[in-house]
Amino acid sequence: MTRTLNTRDTIDTKKSLHTIVLCVLCVLCVESHRAFAQDADRFDAIVKPYVDSRRFMGVALVARGDDVVFSRGYGSANLEWSVPNTASTKFRIGSITKQYTAASILLLEERGKLKVDDPVKQYLPDAPAAWDRITIFNLLTHTSGIPNFTSMPSYRPMEPFPATPEKVVATFRDKPLDFAPGEKFSYSNSGYILLGYVLEKVTGASYESFVQQNLFTPAGMKDSGYDSNSAVIAHRAAGYTTAATGFSNAGFVHMTIPFSAGALYSTAEDLLRWEQALFGGKLLTPPSLKKMTTPFKGDYAFGLVVRTENGRTSISHNGGIEGFNTALAYYPETKTTVVVLGNVNGTAPDEIVAKLGKIAHGEVAQAPAEHTEISVPRATLASYVGTYQLAPTFAIEISLEGDQLFEQATNQPKFAIFPESDTRFFLKVVDAQIEFQKDGAGAVTTLVLHQAGRDMPGKRK
Repeated sequence: MTRTLNTRDTIDTKKSLHTIVLCVLCVLCVESHRAFAQDADRFDAIVKPYVDSRRFMGVALVARGDDVVFSRGYGSANLEWSVPNTASTKFRIGSITKQYTAASILLLEERGKLKVDDPVKQYLPDAPAAWDRITIFNLLTHTSGIPNFTSMPSYRPMEPFPATPEKVVATFRDKPLDFAPGEKFSYSNSGYILLGYVLEKVTGASYESFVQQNLFTPAGMKDSGYDSNSAVIAHRAAGYTTAATGFSNAGFVHMTIPFSAGALYSTAEDLLRWEQALFGGKLLTPPSLKKMTTPFKGDYAFGLVVRTENGRTSISHNGGIEGFNTALAYYPETKTTVVVLGNVNGTAPDEIVAKLGKIAHGEVAQAPAEHTEISVPRATLASYVGTYQLAPTFAIEISLEGDQLFEQATNQPKFAIFPESDTRFFLKVVDAQIEFQKDGAGAVTTLVLHQAGRDMPGKRK
């Protein structure tokens, strides 16, 4: 027997369905909240050990699309006044600046002002003959062969004093090239100084004003700019270095020196806006963005490092300047952004960004292990002194000063290493360990570097 559904039945059914839908939505909201809370706990568990070991102060942020799933400040923006770091704290971003310089050059190309394949001498007619074959593309990809001015002996003496772009260029313009243009990759701040210099020549505007008007403003980045040693900038963090007794104020650098290679400041929230605008098509045309994100030599594109790991693409860059280390990564397949800004020098932001990126994609990431320093006889320490070759162009030299063992990798500073056993040592400035191996006769033959989940052996020379 069939039953006719009357109007009252219809209304009651609609109410029931509405109630069910609301209940489902409430359950989904609760579950989503729980998932985000669990994510936040996992993210925080990665960052906190770096804070506890005084390797990190700053801000970490993770976003999936437009949704910020983790944002937390650690330590102080100013230790003397105990001002806490927050997502709106302004940090010097160092070489993250380079992607803004690259995007600016591509905007000029879109407007017909230049081409990235143009010779640099087209815009700098007085450039030395050695630069005849250098193109703007070579500058963007660090393949010009122009030596890096921040690695020259003349850099430290000039660092505290104001300079014009012309004066900075003069420090490297007459130096011989390290290699023929386009032959290989070698990271060079000099190339990105030249790009800013070319931009000012072409536009007649300052680098600062061009970036502000053409990138920051369209992207909605109201808390970013060109840093200044004299201006009062609200919510700007102070920079620090680590010392045996705690934190110390970082050394001084006049912000006219890093210029278009590293002079900008920003916040975690603004850097998220930048990624959304850049990869959301608000700033560059699709062909320009493709140019910017296509590597040339190795994994370096235009102011960006593009890698594929575990089938997932990451587009990133880090930065380092007196008192600050920073890292920014974007994962295009999942539209995930990870920002880590630190106001204490060290490698922690690079390590944290990589680990937060893993967790954001459902992978396992280990917090840095805790190590207990022990006492080892000096004779044992002395037996490890020597040079260990890990790759054709990469070696680690072990030295002993007093009762302290040090390691120094190729083209890197010297760091103390601390014993946790007779053969295994750890670094305090980076999450890495060094293990010494012996042959059957007890002679030390091999050093193994344990870092970032990799074990890299090197034979003693």
